[in-house]
Amino acid sequence: MIMTPSLSDFARRIPPFHVMALLERAQALSAQGHDVIHLEVGEPDFATPEPVLAAIQDAVAHGHTGYTPAAGLPALREAIAEDYQNRFAAKVSPAQVVVTPGASGALQLALAALLNPGDGVLLTDPGYPCNRQFVRLVGGEPQPVALQADSHFNVDPVAFLDAWQANTRVVMVASPDNPTGNMLPVETLQQLARGAVDKGGILLVDEIYQGLCYTRPASSVLAGTDQVLVINSFSKYFCMTGWRLGWLVAPEPLVPAIERLAQNLFLAPSTPAQHGALAALQEPTLTILEQRHQLLARRRQCLLNGLAHLKLPVVSQADGAFYVYADVSDYTDDSFAFCADLLEKAKVAMTPGLDFGESHDHRRFVRMAYTCSEARLTDALHRLEQYLESL
Repeated sequence: MIMTPSLSDFARRIPPFHVMALLERAQALSAQGHDVIHLEVGEPDFATPEPVLAAIQDAVAHGHTGYTPAAGLPALREAIAEDYQNRFAAKVSPAQVVVTPGASGALQLALAALLNPGDGVLLTDPGYPCNRQFVRLVGGEPQPVALQADSHFNVDPVAFLDAWQANTRVVMVASPDNPTGNMLPVETLQQLARGAVDKGGILLVDEIYQGLCYTRPASSVLAGTDQVLVINSFSKYFCMTGWRLGWLVAPEPLVPAIERLAQNLFLAPSTPAQHGALAALQEPTLTILEQRHQLLARRRQCLLNGLAHLKLPVVSQADGAFYVYADVSDYTDDSFAFCADLLEKAKVAMTPGLDFGESHDHRRFVRMAYTCSEARLTDALHRLEQYLESL
């Protein structure tokens, strides 16, 4: 008789993404021959830029396939630091940069370096759902702070810091944000950074959608303070999702400990991907990425115009990333059921608000990603209009 080991408490408690059930159904419908439009996918539909692929192929052809240092290729750390100076006027030393297996690796390292069991992390709700699980993975306590729709899901730094508890050690925010697309003003980030330090903690900022900004220039919290940790990624703006490469910027005194953690947890990031990332930070890749940025800007406007026509409010600013968080409460009090029914009847897939936290009024909201062509977005809006008229 084969004995099945018992699962850990963490594994038993970790919830599935609710959208995964919808995605499985969407895939089944596609397999049956139905034309499903995917607005639930948080991944750009652009391929990895050709110069990046060429650099990866060249690295492999020349035998650059062994381990790099745990903190990444020195040349890539230098290139990332230089990019902060060139694009954001932020002074970052290469010694502050740790290259990681995706932004998820960066977040795991940051939390492992900062938290003891029982320490708390203030998180936005709505927010990226995996963040809560990374906090729990290292024994921390997620402390969600509900953001309000009537204030456009903006972070009020005073109210946010007022949620600080005796065991809180970290404040974590994202700019631009998933699912709302909101960008935090530099002043808000600096106020959060100062407040966290004053309380004996630190601010951790997720900037993985940096560069995908539409209403104001892209920025970094690092332009205003170095008392902060920042996670970033080559996935979203640089269109390298499957290559699993990110980075962490930390105050220099923390880096030796973070590097030890990286040595033990990951050994090193992908070597070919790092060579590709070097090309991602240079021309002609940067021109390609800006052209794609402009395409996303047009898609964003297409979706916002269409939702306005349908009188579906987008209460957040949707300044960046590639998401809008739309209010469907005129039609439902259960956004998951709404998404499931929409998929069956109109063959349009969206993400229900429940996946982004339970402290905000998630049953009112759905997330739509404009990661498909304008033609597909227009078709999706037409199908959505017909569906709403049928209710």
